[in-house]
Amino acid sequence: MKTIVFSLGGSLITPDGVDAKFLAGFRRVVLRYVRGGNRAIIVCGGGNTAREYVNAVRRLNPKVTSTELDWLGIEATKLNAWLVRDVFGKDAEHQLLYNPTKKIRTGKKIIIGSGWKPGCSSDKDAVLAAMTFSVDTVVNLSNIDYVYDRDPKRFKGAKPLPSLSWPAFKRIVGGVWKPGAHVPFDPVASKLARSRGIRLVIMRGSNLANLRSFLAGKKFSGTLVS
Repeated sequence: MKTIVFSLGGSLITPDGVDAKFLAGFRRVVLRYVRGGNRAIIVCGGGNTAREYVNAVRRLNPKVTSTELDWLGIEATKLNAWLVRDVFGKDAEHQLLYNPTKKIRTGKKIIIGSGWKPGCSSDKDAVLAAMTFSVDTVVNLSNIDYVYDRDPKRFKGAKPLPSLSWPAFKRIVGGVWKPGAHVPFDPVASKLARSRGIRLVIMRGSNLANLRSFLAGKKFSGTLVS
């Protein structure tokens, strides 16, 4: 049995309200994967819901700490995780994976997780889950097709990078986590994944045909960091 850990971006779950169409399609892809004898662990991010709350508090209380903002974001990930768990219904383990360092013993092939502790994003929790369940690959589903050498929103000539070493990836994402940051993958999570020899795949989550290709071991569009 092969297990994949997904770090599912909250911007895919609730970009501007709940994206029911995406969630229905994602459910079909994951169910097909696990019915082939595999297992999926899905760690949900807070996305735009978390950012909206974090930005509002920053405006209203300039003295708010990063830790307090992280806790706010963690609660947003839990809300998204319960939403995704309920979308999968009886096919997913009812208990959420709140603590990614502890195994949930279940016969279900789908486990849904959320954020856990301050100081990082839910990307790190996805890496911790991979370590706990002895998984060698974390798939980050976000709103970008690739990691680019420069911000493609600011630079028209930005080049997609199909593969990267961990040192090269660190030069892009940096080494410090900031609540609400827009980076391809959490710098703290990246450091942990690198130290444990875990591969990272970054791809556009809404491209479900591409995700199916990846899960089938076929050619796919995305960035592999290893």
